[in-house]
Amino acid sequence: MPTFETHTDANQHYQSGFANDFATEALPGALPIGRNSPQRAAYGLYAEQLSGSAFTAPRAHNRRSWLYRIRPAAVHKPFTQIGRGKLVANFAEVPPTPPNQLRWDPLPMPDAPTDFIDGWVTMAGNGAAESMTGCAIHLYAANRSMQDRFFYNADGELLIVPQQGRLAIFTELGKLDIEPYEIAVIPRGVRFAVALPDGEARGYVCENFGALLQLPDLGPIGSNGLANPRDFLTPNAAYEDREGKFELVTKMNGVLWCADIGHSPLDVVAWHGNYAPYKYDLRHFNTIGSISYDHPDPSIFLVLQSPSDTPGVDTIDFVIFPPRWLAAEDTFRPPWFHRNVASEFMGLVHGVYDAKAEGFVPGGASLHNCMSGHGPDAETFEKASKSDTSKPAKVDATMAFMFETRTLIKPTQFALETAQLQANYYECWQGLTKHFNPEQR
Repeated sequence: MPTFETHTDANQHYQSGFANDFATEALPGALPIGRNSPQRAAYGLYAEQLSGSAFTAPRAHNRRSWLYRIRPAAVHKPFTQIGRGKLVANFAEVPPTPPNQLRWDPLPMPDAPTDFIDGWVTMAGNGAAESMTGCAIHLYAANRSMQDRFFYNADGELLIVPQQGRLAIFTELGKLDIEPYEIAVIPRGVRFAVALPDGEARGYVCENFGALLQLPDLGPIGSNGLANPRDFLTPNAAYEDREGKFELVTKMNGVLWCADIGHSPLDVVAWHGNYAPYKYDLRHFNTIGSISYDHPDPSIFLVLQSPSDTPGVDTIDFVIFPPRWLAAEDTFRPPWFHRNVASEFMGLVHGVYDAKAEGFVPGGASLHNCMSGHGPDAETFEKASKSDTSKPAKVDATMAFMFETRTLIKPTQFALETAQLQANYYECWQGLTKHFNPEQR
């Protein structure tokens, strides 16, 4: 694992809150007082604004940070194209989307040395990066830390969900350490490098081309519950002053580009603002559920959302299914059979998903598109139909999640042809036998 010679001012690594206006400095007095762009910044630093929204966006939606860095971000050689790899950013270019339910086994770990960026493969998505609408859903499998290589994504913000192995994410604005059961969000444009403390890692990435992820309104739930803002953590300033021969890689409109850079771009000594990377521990999610009867809609498990221009309808919902108590009486407790106008891409971090007894394993994925019927498999249905619902039951040692969108999620050619695609997924419902008897209620 490479050593990043970062310097920070704090004993604790994080600041608490969601999209707060943070202020942090790794050297005393590095942040200017009462202004953003002084004629001469302290320590000979350069002032630079990083904007994540339109300048004229309403104050409540305006996102930007001021960075005080050793060199401006403009200091690098010209970019040259290095290819697409297995990445897709325009989903008008993928094959026709089948209406079948789809499910995949986990990606195998690579044989050759592969870092976090080279380990990406696009599985599905919608819209296009160039129009800043929709999303791309990737899997990653890596077995090498990024060596003298840095990355930023010009196409969208990245929601990273580890399934196996920890990630040490060194960003311009500080360091994020995440492990399975945690997530990280890296804003569009923020430069970073990923080290693998455990030597290899695997997981999921939702690349959001549209409006920034935000916490959902709680409505009649009230002022508390679901993901609480205080549990979101943003790093304190940390910088390295390192010169040498490095690569700066970017993804723009799905294409990877590389530029030579003679210094580490992780050289931000101080910053303030509300456009910054953050992490969240999914184990802190305050799960809401029924304490009388029936199974509520899965929107009660919503962690983050990317809103659309239609009130109440999102372009992306990030939903989790964590450990929880089930207490509804005389009720079929697992997720019911359903068909949605929305489309659902699911992943599993740990354990067993309560609607699938087998076949859906950690690191795997499933896709149930618009109006495709799905629900519990035959074994789960039979068991849940006969269970004792007079007592609460604990769904334990599990963490599943879902990327849900209002738009068709279109699988890529890789996803439709890979050996990880389970050709027999449909069979899990074929054992659902007829119970109908018009003579018996």
